[in-house]
Amino acid sequence: MNWRVERYDLPLSTPFGIARRTSATSPAVVVELTHDGVTGVGAATPTEYYGETPTSVESTLPTLLEAVAEIGDPHAGQRIERRLRERAPKEPAARAAVSIALADLAARSLGVPLYRQWGLDPDAAPPTTYTVGIDPPEKMAEKARAAVDAGFSRLKVKLGAEDDRARFDAVREAAPDAELRVDANAAWDAERAVENAGWLAEAGVTMLEQPVPADDVDGLRRVTETTPMSVCADEACVTATDVPRVADACDVVNVKLMKCGGPRAARRIVHAADAHRLSTMLGCMVESNASIAAAVSLSPLVDYVDLDGALLLDADPYDGVPLADDRFDLRAIESGTGARPTPDFEA
Repeated sequence: MNWRVERYDLPLSTPFGIARRTSATSPAVVVELTHDGVTGVGAATPTEYYGETPTSVESTLPTLLEAVAEIGDPHAGQRIERRLRERAPKEPAARAAVSIALADLAARSLGVPLYRQWGLDPDAAPPTTYTVGIDPPEKMAEKARAAVDAGFSRLKVKLGAEDDRARFDAVREAAPDAELRVDANAAWDAERAVENAGWLAEAGVTMLEQPVPADDVDGLRRVTETTPMSVCADEACVTATDVPRVADACDVVNVKLMKCGGPRAARRIVHAADAHRLSTMLGCMVESNASIAAAVSLSPLVDYVDLDGALLLDADPYDGVPLADDRFDLRAIESGTGARPTPDFEA
């Protein structure tokens, strides 16, 4: 089994702001795995918040890819993932890049889409939200109008900065008929979160994501108990082992391949959440289609989808699953995850 690794700093169409930072580019460390003339692709988009960087991913990948080559069978996913966790237990984004490439390779070698290999219903995939990042109110309104005009009827609004009310009101006025969900990215303390949840609920917001710091499970529970909105745990729920800890403190958990280590790990979170009667959402970083496509392939498993990361890029070395308005067309995938090289891409 052969491999190739390439690192990109992908430009965003416009700077993207959340409570912790504003970014103009997004890193992608792409892995291509080739076996018997078939190639699978995956990518890591690491974040320092979870303890990884592009440089750390690049340094970790050789030992992970050597483990894959030692086993040598793209269909030995369970055994390979166990080996990856042994070699890089604290590097989920690096593991995700390899696991995604392996899943893509295994499905392509069988000539089937990944969702079909795993027996999922392509018509069960929920529509995706489109994220409006933190900006001045007038800019957020402009982005909201553009997203609605492009066919997105559900918007995720990033808050967690000064003048949250003015920013939100600008989006609501610009998109009066859109379903709005809000993500504070752990920026508020519990008291402020409860206060903000009051006016957000009155404004018709349907979901409030990670309103309090990741380690404040009591605060998360307090918000959940005092609002009619669904409350979602993101930073507070990283792997399947976190699900029991937050199960009585939220309504939804956000599953991200970069947080948990890849498609198989993501499925474990979904099943754990199901067992605790929690709803699930598939989310993402601002990522290349080389990784987003794998998450899209899992989307029939979940209740909500927030997989717009590649849509925020100005250039991407990979095309992904076709999108019609706000719904991914899984039936259009010929094999694998659906990621494929972008013609004439220039880094």
